[in-house]
Amino acid sequence: MGEGIRVGRILGINIHVDWSWLFVFALITWSLARAIGQYRAGWAPWVTWALAAGAALLFFASVLAHELAHSLVARAQGLPVRQITLFIFGGVSNIQREPESPGGEFVMAIVGPLTSLVIGVGLMLLASVGAIAYSTLIQRPQDLLASLGLGGALAVWLGSVNLLLGLFNLVPAFPLDGGRVVRSLFWALTRNLQRATRWATAIGQGIAWMLILAGIAMVFGAEIPLLGAGLLNGLWLAFIGWFLSNAAARSYRHVVIQDILADVPVSSIMRRNPPVVSPHISVYALVHEHIMGSDDYGFPVMEQGALVGLVTLEDVRGVERGRWESLTVGDIMTPREELLVVTADDDGATAFDVLMQRDVRQLPVLQDGQLIGLLRRNDLVRWLQLQSQSGV
Repeated sequence: MGEGIRVGRILGINIHVDWSWLFVFALITWSLARAIGQYRAGWAPWVTWALAAGAALLFFASVLAHELAHSLVARAQGLPVRQITLFIFGGVSNIQREPESPGGEFVMAIVGPLTSLVIGVGLMLLASVGAIAYSTLIQRPQDLLASLGLGGALAVWLGSVNLLLGLFNLVPAFPLDGGRVVRSLFWALTRNLQRATRWATAIGQGIAWMLILAGIAMVFGAEIPLLGAGLLNGLWLAFIGWFLSNAAARSYRHVVIQDILADVPVSSIMRRNPPVVSPHISVYALVHEHIMGSDDYGFPVMEQGALVGLVTLEDVRGVERGRWESLTVGDIMTPREELLVVTADDDGATAFDVLMQRDVRQLPVLQDGQLIGLLRRNDLVRWLQLQSQSGV
């Protein structure tokens, strides 16, 4: 999942929307517009669609509240939170480190579903109070649903969706919140995060395969209790199972890598004396004298012995070939003040997180403000391969 579109900032946390979110937003809006159209057939179409879009936005606002709960608890524990991204399955908080204790993991995991459940119960109670107050004025019980009105009906819909969101996230399928609760319990019992993650991952993948098989059965006409039947429902369920299985495997690999790199200083992995370039050479010279003759993706830019920026192959790709001779490296590089850097004493796990989560391929390594090396993603991969081959 990529960066998506940045739409704002709440309590110091960047909020992004993935492109897949647009599909779900359109689908929810369309479904609600059809329902509202049947509920109020005489309304103008623009009113119907505006209300449907507003309700869809309120749903995603409640998803955002769920993720904000995770993020705020994480920050209270000293864990950096880069951003929250809304995407096809709801949302994800980009928390850049694992919790430091089982208790911290438990609280951080459980607070999201609890937030959704509280929102859901609150909305259902609000709608029911309005209905009960109005039902005292009517004689027939069958008029109770109509007494809700449009606002009450939307509150019931949004409340029930939040209840489902909270309950679904409590399913013990890692990396869902319920799976993280299970991992925290395993972690407390074993005092070993990697082993706890392996056990939680096994449970999560087992549940994921149950969803996949159930979805395939529904595609071929089987009716599953509570899940129903049908081609589209079956395909969607199988897709959710596939997504959960892959997410569990990725989470486990991440924890294993973190465990291996946790006590390894960057100085043991980095490339010392990397090739550097001047900011005054042309882009043409950069390509033909440096990039073409090496497998390096990025080059530190040095002037009078000081790091002034970093230039990468991606920077070159953003320049029209006809301008290579007129533009210099200094024109296209990322300046020093915008670079992500690490020090020689930082551990490899921290550097790995920065490389992967910021989607960069190299990090300048500084000591007392001076460039002493370059840590590339390929260097980390090669080091991990050597450790696995040596049985470490």
